[in-house]
Amino acid sequence: MPVISRFYGILIAMYFNDHNPPHFHAKYSGYEALFAFDGTILEGELPKRAASFVKEWIGIHKSELEENWLRARAGEPLNYIAPLE
Repeated sequence: MPVISRFYGILIAMYFNDHNPPHFHAKYSGYEALFAFDGTILEGELPKRAASFVKEWIGIHKSELEENWLRARAGEPLNYIAPLE
């Protein structure tokens, strides 16, 4: 599970050859959710505050997420994405 970012105790990961639609996994304190790049939670759940942080982070880094998705699908190493500050 390649970790592509960490902030406020939230771990952001993207799997190689994962299923469509493009998404990433966010883990926080025993919770896990799959987020689409538009901020929609596709599966799972996070506490409201953690989900808000993740959505804010997506808004800043959407193009980097899309690039990493393409890299993952091609089996290439993923780039680290700056945390939310």
